[in-house]
Order: sequence, then structure tokens, then C-alpha cells
Amino acid sequence: MKTIAIPDELNSDTSLSINLFDYRSLKELSKQQVVLHKNTFSFLREGTKEVFFDDSSLSIDSTEFLLMKSGHCIMTEKLSEVNSNYNSVLLFFGNESVLKFIRKFELHKSELTNYQSVYSFQYDPFIKRFVHSLLDILKLSKTTQKHILEVKFEELMLYLLEMRGTDFIYSLINNNDNQTRKFIQTVEHNQFNKLSLKELAFLCNMSVSSFKREFKKHYAESPIKWFQDKRLGYACRLLKDEHKRPSDIYLEVGYENLSSFVQAYKSKYGITPKQHHKA
Repeated sequence: MKTIAIPDELNSDTSLSINLFDYRSLKELSKQQVVLHKNTFSFLREGTKEVFFDDSSLSIDSTEFLLMKSGHCIMTEKLSEVNSNYNSVLLFFGNESVLKFIRKFELHKSELTNYQSVYSFQYDPFIKRFVHSLLDILKLSKTTQKHILEVKFEELMLYLLEMRGTDFIYSLINNNDNQTRKFIQTVEHNQFNKLSLKELAFLCNMSVSSFKREFKKHYAESPIKWFQDKRLGYACRLLKDEHKRPSDIYLEVGYENLSSFVQAYKSKYGITPKQHHKA
């Protein structure tokens, strides 16, 4: 699958420091490899969205919206079950806008060091009105849009700052230059997610062959075996300790269907998940 770059491929005016785009589609995306060249608010209005980053992943419906840090991600977009549409209002902005905001309002970091690449927020009456106002701005000239969007960006950030503190703001400009830490973080965070080696390598900005070599260096075994052992070990705990049924957990532990999960489980433990569940 072709990797897409956003906002570049949306015919958005990337010369502006803050860009706005009303994205609509009648086609679903499944695990699309995306390079976000700017930080992005995705105000989901119709459909559902799932994103995977190196250090975090989220799935939302139209009761929520996302803030995504620039970088590599895997994205799935599904149409609304009501009218078979997908609609998200996208607000793009660079780190220079974030730094300008921090300086202007003299913000200070909290003690948090576990920064994330994606955050979700619930819609409330204020945000709903805010999104409607963005759609009205799209009807104006580019020059007017430029000036108003700079003010609207501050309005949004100040509101979310009041609700959630500074952590999400500093996450946007946190640079993880330690490649080893980034690699291990990607592997550990996504061990139960249904991502292929190609997709994991993309999140690490590596080729598949480089990813395999790096994996062997850190974990002393192949990624396929390591991921399978982790997922089946987790499944075993859910079956025995939490008494969950195989049909309830196969997706949670990273398998696409129940039959492949049962086959892998029996191959490792010598009995079926159902037999373990009853033990």
C-alpha cells in the first residue's frame, strides 16, 4: 500500500502556518501508512477512526476528536453506519505555532515524562460550536483565513489547557532522538496490536530487514516468535486468571480470527484455549 503524506496530499495550502481542511470520503481506509508532516487535530464528525503510533494508539467514534503529533502512523477510517459517510475537520499546525503559544502564555512543563503521540478528547458544547465556526472560516478568503486561524488556534489550545493541563502541549514538541528507546517503545506498546512487521517497521521509519536485525539484537529471537509468545502468554492469563472465553479475547491478544488463535494456542500449550478456560 502506498504511503500518503498529510496535509500535502489534501491540496491544502501548506505555506500557511495553520491549515484547515474539511475531509470527506465515501471510501474506507484500512491500516493506511501515513506520514503527518504537521501536528493535527482531527475533529471526527461521521464514522470511526483508529490510529497507531510508536508509543500510543487510540480508537474513537464521532463523540470524540483526536490530537496527533507529526510523524509516522497507521490509520484506519470506517464509514458511518447511519449514512455511509466519513467526515473529519482537520486542523494542521507546526511546532513553531506550539512554541509561540508556550512563550506567549508563559507555560511550564509538569513533571510528566511519559509523553504520547496521540490524545483523545470528548466533544462538549464549546468544542461543537468551535468546529462549526471552523467550517464557516473555510468560506472566507485565504488571507482572512490565515489571520483568523491563528486566533482560533489559540482559542482551542487555551480551552484544552484549562481542561487537561500542559501535558498534551509539551508532547507535541518532545523529541525522542534516542532511536533505541524509540524502537523498544514501539515494539512493547504494540505487542498486542494487530500490526504486521511491515507496519511496525514503518512506525520505526525502518525497512523490514532493518527492523528484523534490530529486533534480533534487542530480543535475541525473531519478531514473529516473540510476538506470538507474548500474545499467547497474555491469552493464557486471561483464560486462567480472569476466566474469559476464547471467543472474547482473540481480538484483544492480536489475532484476526478465532480459528487461527485456537491453532496457535494448541500448538504452544498442547491443549485448546477452551480446555484451558475450563481448567
